[in-house]
Amino acid sequence: MEETPLTALPPATAPARLAPFWKQRLAVVIPALLVALIALAWWSAHSELRELRRETAQRLQAGDSINSETRLVMKAAQDSLKELQAKVNVLESKQGEAQTQQLALEQLYQELARNRDEWALAEIEQVLSTASQQLQLAGNVRGALIALQNADSRLSRTDKPQFITVRRALARDMEKLKALPVVDMTGLALRLDSIIGQIDSMPLLADEKPAVPAVQPRNARRAAPGEKPGRPGWVASLQDAWTNWSSDMWNEVRQLIRVRSVDNADALLLSPSQAYYARENLKLRLLNARLALLSRNESAFRSDLIAAQDVIGRYFDTRARQTQTTQALLRQVQSSNLSIEMPSLNESLDAVRNFKAKP
Repeated sequence: MEETPLTALPPATAPARLAPFWKQRLAVVIPALLVALIALAWWSAHSELRELRRETAQRLQAGDSINSETRLVMKAAQDSLKELQAKVNVLESKQGEAQTQQLALEQLYQELARNRDEWALAEIEQVLSTASQQLQLAGNVRGALIALQNADSRLSRTDKPQFITVRRALARDMEKLKALPVVDMTGLALRLDSIIGQIDSMPLLADEKPAVPAVQPRNARRAAPGEKPGRPGWVASLQDAWTNWSSDMWNEVRQLIRVRSVDNADALLLSPSQAYYARENLKLRLLNARLALLSRNESAFRSDLIAAQDVIGRYFDTRARQTQTTQALLRQVQSSNLSIEMPSLNESLDAVRNFKAKP
């Protein structure tokens, strides 16, 4: 671009000439400024982009490290999960085995409980059957009552409602036994034992010895009526001696002759050995009566007592006090009533058997 030489212009035309120059300058400066601004913006953007890339690279690197760590953690978690899964499988298998064993144990316990109940009922049935037999044969009311109470106590310890029917039957049978009249079997047996113990001291007709009347003491003689108190002492002594001698002689004479009324003449002719056997036979009769009493055999009991009374009246002295006491005791024993109708334990036995028959 060619430059025109500057010439002096007149003052009126100088601003007009300067305007194109500034325009030209501005036309050059403005693009330059724009280029500079664009370059600055580009440089700034490039720096920011570079910084962003650097940060992004750092973050990507950090993310890679985090991803690596995450992979390691995930791998460890997966391994732990596999181990846990394996343990869970083992636990599930053990739980299944435990449930199977629990079911087997429950079945075994139920069978054991059922068998135990069956054993208990079988034992109770056996005890009740034995008690019923003793009750009917020997009249053992106390033994039957104890058997019923033991059976009820054993069923009460199990605390099972299905035994209520059996326990009700046991209670009814116990009430029946308690309502029976009481017979003092022990007292009657003791009386018979006392009678047996007195037999050896009871006098027989064959060995009867009449009692000697009491003799007045010799020094206790009273003065006879009309006797003078002033008699000499030798006369009183002579009279006392005569009285005592005559009394003794009269007693001896009375012993020589006896008059007795005996229904059985053979009772007076018993030898010592026969007297021994007579006493032993009487003891055997009373022992048989005692056994019949304990077995509640009333017919045998009464027949033995009647036979014992007959033996005492035939061979023993019934005028003696001891014989009369023995006969009174025998009459008391004979007056006892043994004819008591014993109830049966069939209700309890039927209840136990019906319960055992249930499926």
